[in-house]
Amino acid sequence: MALNVIRKTLISLNPLQIKPPFPQSRHLSSAAAAVASSDDPSSSFSFSEAPESKPDKDESIYVKGVPKSTPSSSVTMPMSFMTGSIVGKKFYKKVSTREAEDGNGWHVMLDYRTLKTPSKRPLKCPNHFLAMAIAAEWDYQQADGIRPFTMPIMKLACTALERVPLTRSKIIDHLMQRFPQDLVFCRAPGDNDLTSGVLERQEEKIDPLLKWVESEFGFKPVLYSSFFGGKQDDGLVNAIKSLLKATNDCELAAIDALASAAHSLIIAIGIFRGKLQIDEAIELIRLEEDLQVDRWGLVEGGHDLDVADLKVQIASAVVFLGLSRRF
Repeated sequence: MALNVIRKTLISLNPLQIKPPFPQSRHLSSAAAAVASSDDPSSSFSFSEAPESKPDKDESIYVKGVPKSTPSSSVTMPMSFMTGSIVGKKFYKKVSTREAEDGNGWHVMLDYRTLKTPSKRPLKCPNHFLAMAIAAEWDYQQADGIRPFTMPIMKLACTALERVPLTRSKIIDHLMQRFPQDLVFCRAPGDNDLTSGVLERQEEKIDPLLKWVESEFGFKPVLYSSFFGGKQDDGLVNAIKSLLKATNDCELAAIDALASAAHSLIIAIGIFRGKLQIDEAIELIRLEEDLQVDRWGLVEGGHDLDVADLKVQIASAVVFLGLSRRF
């Protein structure tokens, strides 16, 4: 009884002519047959109007395959790539690199597609080494999802290609605006029990870097015991600003990333000029917090994750900087 009601209801739905599911045989239109025989698992179907016929004699399902669009020769990453969200499932099988047609730079290929930035510009690396590093990040991705937070070099490359050329002056102004509050210019008070030992450690670890700044730029940095910092010598400010203006896009992107992670433009420049190695920079950045951990203990799931995240940010920027300079 129920099947008869369903059958009559389906037949009465015009203009679609739909055959009930219970008969054993089914007739497909030639268009549907062609699509159904395709090996492509992603092929989809849509219902179409049936040719004029008597409903009581022809109850076949007429299905038309959705026309396949021409395969794209590029892959454009959405803006969510730059925010750290999971973009989607892995849609490619092979990752490779290819020299640009003009011979000036290298592209990353996902199967036959050229990788593009979020603003749909081809991702063109300055050399093969950087392209291979980005290709390795894409090759690492798992089938269940593309995780941008595991591709820091790709993110820095997009920043250097997209953001820096358009906002170079703003990036430099922002870095110089925060320069007076640089981490290495702030000193712990020596007469406070809560910060006992911090001042001695700062003098031991940070003073050599400050002496290098004085010898490198010709001006002695001014130290403050306030988190808000204070005014630095105009000569030092101008020297640092001139250095930033002389950088190329990849170098400025790396310095900006380093300064953001370190809360210190001086530490970023120390890495940029080869004065500091990765471990030395991380030790200076975490100097005060590590003293507190030694005194009060480490919070699992807190301090350890902070250290791991900092290592990724600093190391990836250093690797990006080094690879962008190789030719």
